[in-house]
Amino acid sequence: MENRKSNFSEWYNEIIDLAGLSDKRYPVKGMNVWLPYGLKIMQHIDTIIRRAVDSRGMQEVSFPLLITRDQLSVEFEHVAGFENEVFWVTRGGKQPLEVEMALRPTSEAAMYSMFPLWIRSHSDLPLRIYQIVNVYRYETKHTRSFIRIREIHFFEAHTAHRDYEDAERQMREYIDIWNEITDALCLPYRIDRRPDWDKFPGAMYTLAFDTVMPGGRTLQIGTIHQYGENFSRNYGIVYDDERGEHHYVSQTTFGMSERLLAAVIGIHGDDQGLILPPDIAPVQFIVVPIPSDRVDTLSFARDVASRASALGYRVRVDDRDNYTPGYKYNDWEMRGVPVRIEIGEREVSEGKVTLALRSIRGRRSFPLGEMQENLRKALADVKEEIMRRAREHFLSMTVELNDMKEARGKSGLVSTFWCGSKDCADALEREAELQVLGTVENEKKRGRCVVCGQDGLLTTVGRPY
Repeated sequence: MENRKSNFSEWYNEIIDLAGLSDKRYPVKGMNVWLPYGLKIMQHIDTIIRRAVDSRGMQEVSFPLLITRDQLSVEFEHVAGFENEVFWVTRGGKQPLEVEMALRPTSEAAMYSMFPLWIRSHSDLPLRIYQIVNVYRYETKHTRSFIRIREIHFFEAHTAHRDYEDAERQMREYIDIWNEITDALCLPYRIDRRPDWDKFPGAMYTLAFDTVMPGGRTLQIGTIHQYGENFSRNYGIVYDDERGEHHYVSQTTFGMSERLLAAVIGIHGDDQGLILPPDIAPVQFIVVPIPSDRVDTLSFARDVASRASALGYRVRVDDRDNYTPGYKYNDWEMRGVPVRIEIGEREVSEGKVTLALRSIRGRRSFPLGEMQENLRKALADVKEEIMRRAREHFLSMTVELNDMKEARGKSGLVSTFWCGSKDCADALEREAELQVLGTVENEKKRGRCVVCGQDGLLTTVGRPY
């Protein structure tokens, strides 16, 4: 396996293949096959997302895949943002369609065609829905599994509110939701307010959640958008207040994709392979019996697995008889299983359980009757160590830029000051290949723009995927 630090790109591609996460050999470029292990991880991520939004009263929906050209054309800014990325369906069999249709690049056009049918009165608000679906974008850049692809596993929440203030409350709640999700995934991040030319088409403003991968490139892993009345005016989404007066709704959205999985792979992994946070590991405990002529380690291993499963954990016994215990240890370490349970002669004879934690050196043993507390603590310790390492990585990849002479060759999540002008942003990209990601949200630090020397705000720049 490639060294993660010295050749992250090759390591990333190799671990996806070795761990059986996805197969990019499908004949359509940028549309990969989800393999069982990778799909199960993503499904656990989806479960975390659903739990976070469902607990706050959002409702899940499922909209059709196809959007008519007329639907897309209602919002010119929206079409302008995606027109070069849209896959068009123009025929049914051999017959040209009377109306061209698009595979959804995102779902504003689809959903907001229905909102006027659902929203008539103030009592219908707020409307807060979400879906987890595939979206399609004709990505022309170099594709990379889970990071830049053409068929995207996508979560999108869409809300409608009676006024801007209530929509702003929703934006703040999104950040609470995001904190809950990233805590489970052990992912540190920074919130950046995208510059106007890089915000979502049609949005008043966009906040992006940025992290940084071991290779030094930044990765946007989520966004929230404040639309105000920009979409409701185009789609005619109007409600009557208590006095019968008509008002346009204010709207927001929240989006994230399988880039969350990409971040987990890159940030937590090591030279042995994946390291999965316990909440998303398809197998939380792998039980490996060590063959013996004296005692029945396999039966004991199955009993241990049964007890652990009864406690609510995801457990598997590796009973393959054509592989050595050492091979099994390495195989499951590569797949990122948080905890290995080893069952040998000593464990059977003494009625004990021995654990080896993926992210912590050493082993720990305890009596079979004390499994509940020890298994819980083992997963908690693994998660704590994963988060500690992730934060350490995040800090080590966060650097400062105070002078344009130092700009070329900078990588990571780069902090500097920027005056807000497009000319200075273009100069940074032209002279240092650093892209302005946005001003750091909730930071009011000011300083001299690294390009022109004028007054500027604390800003994140980097080399995004």
